Amino acid sequence: MALVLVHGAGRSGAAAWPAALLDGGVALDLAALATARGRAEAVAAAVRPGDVVVAHSLGGVAAVLALPMLAGPPAALVLCEPALFDLARGDAAVEAHVAAMDAAHDALPSLPGFWARARPALLGGPFDAGRWEDERALASRLAGTERPWGQGIDAGMLRDVPTVVVTGGWNAEYEAIAAALVRAGARHEVLEGSGHRPQDDPRFPAILAAAER
Repeated sequence: MALVLVHGAGRSGAAAWPAALLDGGVALDLAALATARGRAEAVAAAVRPGDVVVAHSLGGVAAVLALPMLAGPPAALVLCEPALFDLARGDAAVEAHVAAMDAAHDALPSLPGFWARARPALLGGPFDAGRWEDERALASRLAGTERPWGQGIDAGMLRDVPTVVVTGGWNAEYEAIAAALVRAGARHEVLEGSGHRPQDDPRFPAILAAAER
């Protein structure tokens, strides 16, 4: 059994994970793959039956899309604030986020215009010209990444896969996604105060260890 780590839209490879998870884990690097399908195929190529898959944010989309491609199910799927918006469409917070990000993409090819609309939805604060040079690379990467909704994900893809969803209790749309996953049979753990990266929280290894059993 291996631990397969699937990063989100920010940091990639080993840089996306705390050192404790890298001991015996396989940290995928999907940064060069712009489409959900391409990332899912890369995940499917790395996962063997009985592995435990840990996926963060956008990586949750790739991990779930990969499930039908696998020769056998993983032993467990641990989703950290997964961007599985397709499961929670209609929720007010989810629809507000989708509308904001769609408007941001409509502002392209102006990257500053994209970031002025996307930053509040993603980082919770307005565009700041003083931070622009530091944030330009992130803005460019996100502008070039396929949006996580409209990927055809449904709850049936998770059938017979033991699933844990871990959130930070800070964001309404991720809590709505977690609630949808619970309705599909997942267990929900909330690590208050951990924000969008609950995998960095010192309480996370215990949740992972329970999922692996």
